[in-house]
Amino acid sequence: MKLNIVEYPDKRLRKKSKEVKEFDASLHRLLDAMHPFMLETNGIGLAAIQVDYPIRALILNIPDEDGEQPLENLLEIINPVMTYKSGETTYQEGCLSVPQFYEDVKRFDTIVINYQDRYGNTKTLDTDGLLAIAIQHEMDHLEGILFIDKLSYARRKKFEKEYKRMQKERKHSK
Repeated sequence: MKLNIVEYPDKRLRKKSKEVKEFDASLHRLLDAMHPFMLETNGIGLAAIQVDYPIRALILNIPDEDGEQPLENLLEIINPVMTYKSGETTYQEGCLSVPQFYEDVKRFDTIVINYQDRYGNTKTLDTDGLLAIAIQHEMDHLEGILFIDKLSYARRKKFEKEYKRMQKERKHSK
């Protein structure tokens, strides 16, 4: 399965993803393709909508102390629902769909989510730190929200200007 990242400002990123009802071979093929693709693109998280599959599915693989992302640390999260959130933290985020741009974003520090695994089994995850931040970032994708939407008006205007300039430079360098 060949995957490509949908990049901002593509309107497909603004679609609200649909609930997964079939936990079948096609879902498993997508999840199996998303993981190596995410690693190849240097990501730690990837929502299905970012590869043009508007379903409520995401994967995460937070690097360990050695910077490795072993398969046993992979989280496949289907139909997530946040049931608890507390605290506040700021983290410099980036996004595979908004390449080469990083910005400080405020998120909840601690979250609890209910979700389903690839087989439809219900799970609960209570987490904080980078994993909590990454989950919130990817869950936003499922709602058609990008991390740049969380910037202040002034910072968003500056981003738009910088991003247009960067896109022009990328086109000229090809």
